[in-house]
Amino acid sequence: MSAAVRPASAAPEPSAWLEAWCRFAADLRFEDLPRDVVDRTRQVLFDSIGAIAAGAQEPEVKGLTERLAALGGSGGVATAVIGADRRLPAGTAAFLNGTAGTTLELDEGNQFARGHPGIHVVPAALAAAERLGSSGRDLVKAIALGYEIGARVGIAAKILPTMHPHGTWGTLGAAVAVASLHGADAARMREVIGMAATLGLATSRRTMLEGGTVRNSFAGFSNEIGLRVWEMAEAGFVAEAGDGVATVYGTVIATDFRPELLTEDLGTRWEIARNYFKRHAACRYTHGALDALGAIVAQAGGRIDPDAVASITVDTYVWAAQLDGQDPRNMLAAKFSLPFALATSIVNGAATVEAFREGARNDARTLALAHTVTVREDPALTAKLPGLRPARVAVALKDGRVLTAEALTNRGDTEDPYTAAEVAAKYREIAGPVFGPDRTEAILSACLAIDAAASVRPLCDLLAA
Repeated sequence: MSAAVRPASAAPEPSAWLEAWCRFAADLRFEDLPRDVVDRTRQVLFDSIGAIAAGAQEPEVKGLTERLAALGGSGGVATAVIGADRRLPAGTAAFLNGTAGTTLELDEGNQFARGHPGIHVVPAALAAAERLGSSGRDLVKAIALGYEIGARVGIAAKILPTMHPHGTWGTLGAAVAVASLHGADAARMREVIGMAATLGLATSRRTMLEGGTVRNSFAGFSNEIGLRVWEMAEAGFVAEAGDGVATVYGTVIATDFRPELLTEDLGTRWEIARNYFKRHAACRYTHGALDALGAIVAQAGGRIDPDAVASITVDTYVWAAQLDGQDPRNMLAAKFSLPFALATSIVNGAATVEAFREGARNDARTLALAHTVTVREDPALTAKLPGLRPARVAVALKDGRVLTAEALTNRGDTEDPYTAAEVAAKYREIAGPVFGPDRTEAILSACLAIDAAASVRPLCDLLAA
C-alpha cells in the first residue's frame, strides 16, 4: 500500500495547524484587525465590485445570467447580481458574481499565494452577510479571514503546474468567510474547512492559454460551494476525521505541502495587506513586460508608431514566458498572450478593456505587430519568483534604434503599490459606465465606510438597484 494512502482502521493524524487555525478564526474580533488590514479589505471590496460589474456586461455573462434566472427564478433567499440590476437566489448570484469578476482579468490577487483570493471570497461573503443582515464590521472580518485561509493554502501548497489556481483553495476562503458570518465556533469551522478542501475543482491550466472561457467560472463555483458548505454543515454533513486540507493539498493536487506556513505569523502577517491591484486588463504575468513597455514608450516621447517597429523581444520568468501565443482566438486568450498584449498596448495606447475586445483583436496592424514579438524565459529571472516578477523588453525600430527597459516587479504589487487614489480611480473607470456617476460614488462611499455600517443591506440594495 502506498505511504500516501492510510487504511481506514488507522487513527487520523492530529493536525496542530488546523486546530490552531480554527481557534483563531472562531475567536477573532473585528477589533483584533490591524488598521491596514481593514483599509485594504475595504479596497478589495470595492475593487472586486468594480471588476464584477464590468465583467457582467460581457455577452456570455449576460447570457448565462438570463439562462440561470430562467432555471432558478428569483425565489428563496435572493441577493444582488452585480452589474445586472437584479436579484437571484444567493448561490446563483454568488456564482455569477464570481464568474463576472474574473472575466476581464481586473480582479486583485496575491503574488505569494499565486492566485486571486479576493474574487473567491467577496461574492459569497456579500450574499451571506445580506441574508443575515450582518454588520459591516462582520463583513470586513469575514472577508479578511476567508482571504487569509485561501491565500495561506496557496502559499503552503504548490498545486500541480497543469492546474489553474482558480476554483481550488479559493473554495476554502469562501467557506470560511461564510462560516465566520454565521458565528461558527472552532469545531464547526473545522468541519467547514475539511469539507471545503475536498470540494475544489480539478482545473486545467490550458483553459487560460487557449481561451477556454470555462475558466472564468472557476471562481464562481468556489463562491457557490462556499455558501453550500455551510448549509451542509448545519444539516449534519461532516468532513473526513483527519486533516482534509493535508489530504487534498499534500497528496492529491499539489506538491511540497508545508502546513507550518498556514500558521506562521498568524494574526500578525495578514495576506490581504500584501495583495496587489491591477490596472492592465490582462493576465498578471504580462504586467512586468507591459510596465517595461510603458517606460520605453515614455522614452520615445509618449508614443511608438506601430509601423516603425521591426521586432520586440521579451525576456522574463517561466510563467510569463509560457504566454507566447501570437494568434489569440478570443478575448481571454488575448489577455494571456504577451505578444498580443504588447502589440495592442502600442496600437491602442494602453492595455485597457477595449484593447482586447473583438475589434482590437481583429486589427491587422495589431496582429502583424504581435507576430514580431519573441518571448523567452530567462532562468535568472525565474529564480526571482515569487517576490519579484521581472521582465526585460527590447523594441527594435526600423531606423536601427533599440529601446530597452526592465521591470523587476509589477506596478500595484506590495513592492510598488498603487496609491489609494489610484485604486479608487480604477474602480470609477470600470464601474462608472455600468452604474452611472452618482451610483458609482454611492457604492464607493458605502464600501469606504462599511466598517461603520450597522448592516450591509444598504450597500447590497445599491448593488441590486
